[in-house]
Amino acid sequence: MENRITSLFKIQYPLIQAGMIWCSGWRLASSVSNAGGLGIIGSGSMYPEVLDEHITKCKAATSKPFAVNLPLLYPDIDKHIETIIKHKVPIVFTSAGNPKIWTEKLKNEGITVVHVVSSVKFALKAEEAGVDAIVAEGFEAGGHNGRDETTTLCLIPMVCEKVNIPVIAAGGIGKGRGMLSAMILGADGVQIGSRFVTTIESSAHASFKRAVVEAKEGDTLLTLKELTPVRLLKNGFFNKIQEAYTQGAKSEELAKLLGRGRAKKGMFEGDLDQGELEIGQIAGLIHEIKPAADVVSEIITELRTAMKEMEDLPKYNF
Repeated sequence: MENRITSLFKIQYPLIQAGMIWCSGWRLASSVSNAGGLGIIGSGSMYPEVLDEHITKCKAATSKPFAVNLPLLYPDIDKHIETIIKHKVPIVFTSAGNPKIWTEKLKNEGITVVHVVSSVKFALKAEEAGVDAIVAEGFEAGGHNGRDETTTLCLIPMVCEKVNIPVIAAGGIGKGRGMLSAMILGADGVQIGSRFVTTIESSAHASFKRAVVEAKEGDTLLTLKELTPVRLLKNGFFNKIQEAYTQGAKSEELAKLLGRGRAKKGMFEGDLDQGELEIGQIAGLIHEIKPAADVVSEIITELRTAMKEMEDLPKYNF
């Protein structure tokens, strides 16, 4: 299975595991890379010395390429950059900021750079900044998201129509049929987050993993658009946000309610009531916790089956 993404990253399958804070450390990243995809260490929840440790352990656990996700708003980003360069990490996925700031420096070090966007406007800016590929993330995705609420079904063909570099689809993809759909829309590969949250190697708390597995259609909602839009699993904290909205809360009040460390409290420490539980709409299709390698194998098997079914469809003359 070779295309622009597999060639760019030197991987077997055009399947990327998202760099999720509090969920994707070295165990998950190395397992996905060993299974033929591209594993990503999520550095946004790590102090510089912690990222150094995770990269060291990931290099020891896999001989395959892996990446680091780098939120550009991270306060110690220069230290993370130093660590990434020191370890010769081959690929960096940047997000949440202006790609122009660090892309040139990273590429001068021989690092492949990918930037995450939620609109055509920012896809064009990322291409102009010189990135090697784009992740176009639709409204269905978990975690922090775009304000425009553009779905993956609409976003992918709009981005593919405007840019010339490879496009990776993200948001609402967790199975092989979803992967095939994104690639039919023009994507060169897919990035999947939520499905890898509920793997054995994920560093998410066991209680959070169970909550995701038990989630049903409609159990998540995009909120806090006045601050940074985020899709959350509904719980006690989410209900407090909704109550604040009904009382006409402004941005300052919402920020105070959010406070600090909510994502860690919910996703890493397992506080299912007052923690921030970031997960995508695809949670309604996630039914079990299993090894990351099994998830990769399952998705690719489903993809191949779906491709064969497409070939066997009746031929229509329109």
